[in-house]
Amino acid sequence: MENIGLLMSLLGVLIVIGAVAGVLAGLLGVGGGIVLVPAFFYTFQSLGYDSPALMQLCLGTSLATIVVTSMRSIASHNRKGAVDWTILRTWAPGIIIGALLGVLVASQLRSAELQVMFGCIGLLISLYMAFGKSEWQISDQMPGIVTRSVLSPIVGFLSAMMGIGGGSFGVPIMTLYGRPIHRAVATAAGFGLTIAVPSVIGFLLVKVPEGAFPPGSVGAVNLPAFLVVICMTTLTAPLGAKLAHATDPKPLKRFFAGFLFLVALNMLRKAWFG
Repeated sequence: MENIGLLMSLLGVLIVIGAVAGVLAGLLGVGGGIVLVPAFFYTFQSLGYDSPALMQLCLGTSLATIVVTSMRSIASHNRKGAVDWTILRTWAPGIIIGALLGVLVASQLRSAELQVMFGCIGLLISLYMAFGKSEWQISDQMPGIVTRSVLSPIVGFLSAMMGIGGGSFGVPIMTLYGRPIHRAVATAAGFGLTIAVPSVIGFLLVKVPEGAFPPGSVGAVNLPAFLVVICMTTLTAPLGAKLAHATDPKPLKRFFAGFLFLVALNMLRKAWFG
């Protein structure tokens, strides 16, 4: 009975997490991973699964959801002709290499070290969301092969280490290099799929101590959490999109940036002080 109660508690929390992540994704255009990773972490930890590999489970499960959401997003954007397939094809090899390296490194680190990584990069992303300007631009052409060969593995590596898709890094890079925001968002969905597929395969193969993770975990991916979140985001993302058209998203985006800033700070606090 205790296990059934634990599972019901987990199910209830995951339903709420998935619903909120879907609304935020539709409303603000933020990737689900930036919400899901800390939400998974605090949920699993509060239910007693505070193992040294907990962050690996959060990253792997988040990236599994991104496989599905990115596929849906690419299909939707492609119907409108918004995906820049040339950028996606030329950046994909480096992103895949970086993502695989990210999984390899993440599988060797403890939760506290991954929390520090998430917290530090989360602070930077929140500051860019709050203060970044659409008119900021480095060039009107995408980087050539040398710069691309450096940037694309970094995008894959950092995204896999944080359990997020391509939007947090891909959109700023493409807009800084002169791509219109709608094409950057659409193409970044392809970045997300390129990051998530090899990363999830890697996290599924991660070996963890028996009993360290919640029931239904395969490697460092929790299948019940993945299924519940995917179902809920599918239902609530359209609601977020409708709200985006009915309200001014800029103050909401700044509010979310402040929320993310506090979440990142709390990740750092827990990593450093327990």
